[in-house]
Amino acid sequence: MKLLAQAIAKFFLGLVLVGMLIFLPAGTLHYSRGWLLMGILFIPMFGAGLVMMKKNPHLLKSRLNAKEKAREQSVVVKLSGLMFIAGFICAGLDYRYGWSQLPFAVSRIATVIFLLSYLAYAEVLRENTYLSRTIEVQENQTVVDSGLYGIVRHPMYAVTVFLFLSMPLVLGSLIAFFIFLLYIPIIVKRLLHEEKFLSKELDGYETYMKKVKYRLIPFVW
Repeated sequence: MKLLAQAIAKFFLGLVLVGMLIFLPAGTLHYSRGWLLMGILFIPMFGAGLVMMKKNPHLLKSRLNAKEKAREQSVVVKLSGLMFIAGFICAGLDYRYGWSQLPFAVSRIATVIFLLSYLAYAEVLRENTYLSRTIEVQENQTVVDSGLYGIVRHPMYAVTVFLFLSMPLVLGSLIAFFIFLLYIPIIVKRLLHEEKFLSKELDGYETYMKKVKYRLIPFVW
């Protein structure tokens, strides 16, 4: 019950916070693309939370923990947070003042990309039940090298690139999209630090890095 209460509290806090960041700068609730993003973001999130609560409460607990112990990773998390805040606010202001509004067809395509990426994200969670929002090695953790992890070493980060870059396009803001591009160097910094940590702390990870050569994009990097 404590875990359920924590999950519900964080869900509604995120719902209210994102809503405020989008609709207050927009100056209206009649921002259809804002509601579209809210729907595709929070409805699947609620469903995923229910599934994890029933099938893997430990995974849900680890996903709710966002407090990084390492200073370097704490900085990365804060930078990501600032990026989201700036991006959502600019998207709302962009709608309000019409600076760089994209055709609605772009929002439809971005919605499809977002939902497909969410499905891939769910698959990553299914394949690796040790996934935490913080960089750590859990008790009895082993290296996962099958499925998407047999293609790239960081499939979760690869998926989040598509998730996060599609968000400003769903909102129809080109300005916000350029802000969200900052996520790429941020996540690269995070995964490079994570690999150094795991190669030292997780048995078999160095062998895994030799087996799976690419980090984010097959045949590229």
